Amino acid sequence: MNKTPDEPFEICGTPVPRGTRKRIEIPVTKLFDYTGISVPVMVVRGKQDGPVLFVSAAIHGDEINGVEVVKRLLASRRIGKNMKGTLIAVPIVNVIGFNNNSRYLPDRRDLNRCFPGLSKGSLGGQIANTFMKEIVAKSTHGIDLHTGAIHRTNLPQIRACLDDEETNRLAHSFGVPVIINSTIRDGSLRQAAAERGIPMLLFEGGEALRYEEKVIQTGLMGILAVMESIGMIKGRERRRKSSQKETFVARSSYWVRAPHSGSLRIRKKVGTLVKKGEILGELSDPYGGDKILVKAQRTGIIIGKTMIPLVNNGDALFHIATFEDSGAVEEQLEVFEENLEQEYEE
Repeated sequence: MNKTPDEPFEICGTPVPRGTRKRIEIPVTKLFDYTGISVPVMVVRGKQDGPVLFVSAAIHGDEINGVEVVKRLLASRRIGKNMKGTLIAVPIVNVIGFNNNSRYLPDRRDLNRCFPGLSKGSLGGQIANTFMKEIVAKSTHGIDLHTGAIHRTNLPQIRACLDDEETNRLAHSFGVPVIINSTIRDGSLRQAAAERGIPMLLFEGGEALRYEEKVIQTGLMGILAVMESIGMIKGRERRRKSSQKETFVARSSYWVRAPHSGSLRIRKKVGTLVKKGEILGELSDPYGGDKILVKAQRTGIIIGKTMIPLVNNGDALFHIATFEDSGAVEEQLEVFEENLEQEYEE
């Protein structure tokens, strides 16, 4: 979407003049007691024209790290008078799920499988349709913030379709060490945005229903880095010097599943390099007997794992990404974590 200098910018019929910040509530439905439900949006428009970036969170209602990321983004001193273009911040997309501490909508639909939606479809379809018309269609770029599913945690990572040149560039500019070249799922926001030609990143990090400081810092710094790369804000000289990070694209990934039911004792943490055949954990019965070792099938980096030790046969336990040089990835992850807090404070 390229706006002409004198063309007004508005969301849901509400105009946002240049150099202003405006909160807008997008009505989506009413509950059965007639309580109105709306999606909160904050639009920050610079005085000069430029890209229009949407940043959304909690499309899964229990994935709340991103809500805090958006909050801090809006509080950043770098999002001010000198910003070019427009930032559309949507901290809570799935408002109903968020208020119920639930990933899903009341009918158990996954909102991120309802795009692009229908104006007279299911509740999820209607929300998706409205989001596409009022947010995505008015944007030039997008970032969607996620965490692991319930009882799982993820290493901070970017998931993107790297076949698109601009998306690839944005993924590398985000600055996290690990990028997953991820295919687009049917019904997802990423798919709907791609079909409109809008480059979009999906940031994953942490666990559902938890605020995790390092994940939040990583998400915030990544968004600001993307805004620098597309010309919305000026880069910082100190940051440029300290941001020559190496980024690694995963060749593939796989889940290690429980070979037996039982209690799991985890031996490896997220971000750890594991070699083929290395022990990841140990399953046993309630008495500590009948022990079964859980092993890595291929060498790689653990990018996700279960957070609940009680597992059934076939449950997903460890998500492992494979790289050309997994050892180099582990080293870069250590450097990244050491530098994160210093960069965030700057």
